[in-house]
Amino acid sequence: MSVLIGHALAGDKRLATLPYAIQMLSSMLAALPAGYIFSRFGRKAGFRAGAVASLVAALVFADGVWRHSFLIYCLGSVPMGVGTGIGQQYRFAAAEVAAKDAHARAIALVMAGGVVAALIGPEIVINTKLLLPQAMFLGTYLLLLLPPLFVLWVLAVVDLPPAPPRTASPASLGAIVARPIFVTAVIAGLVAYGSMNIVMAAVPLQMQFCGFTVAASVHIIQLHAIAMYAPGFYTGRVIQRLGHHLCILMGGLLTIACAALALASPTFPHFAIALILLGLGWNLMFTSASALLATGFAAGERVRAQLANDVVVFGTVAMTSLSSGALFAGLGWGAINAAVVPPVLAAIALVLWHRARVRRVALA
Repeated sequence: MSVLIGHALAGDKRLATLPYAIQMLSSMLAALPAGYIFSRFGRKAGFRAGAVASLVAALVFADGVWRHSFLIYCLGSVPMGVGTGIGQQYRFAAAEVAAKDAHARAIALVMAGGVVAALIGPEIVINTKLLLPQAMFLGTYLLLLLPPLFVLWVLAVVDLPPAPPRTASPASLGAIVARPIFVTAVIAGLVAYGSMNIVMAAVPLQMQFCGFTVAASVHIIQLHAIAMYAPGFYTGRVIQRLGHHLCILMGGLLTIACAALALASPTFPHFAIALILLGLGWNLMFTSASALLATGFAAGERVRAQLANDVVVFGTVAMTSLSSGALFAGLGWGAINAAVVPPVLAAIALVLWHRARVRRVALA
C-alpha cells in the first residue's frame, strides 16, 4: 500500500517510495536500542517493544490517510520500521532455542510464517481499502491494529530464554565485522534484500502505468510474497543438504533471471513469473545468509553480530526503497531491473571466494 499511497499523497512523485524508505531506515536504526533491550532484559521484552511500536504505527498511518497528509503518513513509517526491525530478530531467536544442527531449519520456518501474510494480506487490502468511505485504506490501517495485539497475547503465554549473563564479548565489534564469514553473510543478505526491494517497490507503479488495476498489482505482490515465504518449509533442509554457499548462488541466479524476464513484454504472466523468481531468489539468498551468520559466532558475540548485520542490511533496503522511486521516475522500469544485476554478480563472486577459502581451511 505504501507505494500507492505515497504516490497519491506526495506532491513530487519521485518521493512515492519515501515512506517505505523511512520504514527501512527506521528498521536499521532500531537495531541499537533493540540490542540493548535484548541484552539487558531478554528477547521477550524486546519483542513486546516491537509490537507496541507497530500499534502506534498503524494509528499514525491511519491519521495520515484520514488527513491526506504525506508528512503524517511518513511519520508513521518510523514506528512501523522499529516494529519491523525488532521483528526481524525472531529468526535468530528461533535459532538460539533450536538444536545446533537445526539452525537453518529454524530460521527458514520462522520466515515461512510470511506465507500467512502473503495469503491474507493482499485480500485485506482489496476488501478493506474502501471499508470507510472517508479515505481509501483508512479501514485497512485500523484493521492492522489486530496483528500486534495478537503478538502481545502470544508473548504473554510463551516462554523465551532470559537475558544472557552480562559478560564481556570475547571479541570487539570491529573484530566481529572483519571476519570473512560476517562479510560474506552480510553482503549476500543485503544484495538479496536490496535487489528484491528495488524491483518490488516499483512493480505497483509500473503496473499502474501499464494500465493494470490496483487489484492486479496486489495479486502480483501476493504471488511474489508466497514465493518469498512458502519455500521456507523446505529451505532449511535444502541448505542442510546443499550448503549455505550453493543456495546463495542459486538464489542469485534466480534474481538475475527475474531481471531479464521483467524487461520482456509487460503482460500479467510476465510480471507474475518475474516476481515469483524474485521471491524464490530472495528466499534462498537471504535465508542462507542468515543461517551462515548464525553458525559463525560464539554465544557472547551472537547478538552483536546479528544486530550489526541488520543495520547494514536494512540500511541498504532503505536506500533501495528511496532510489527505486527516483530511478523509476527518472530512467524507467528497465533501469531498475538492470541495476540489480551488478550487485548480484559481485555477491556471487564473494560467495565463491568464501566457499573456496572454507575448503582450503578445512583441508589445512
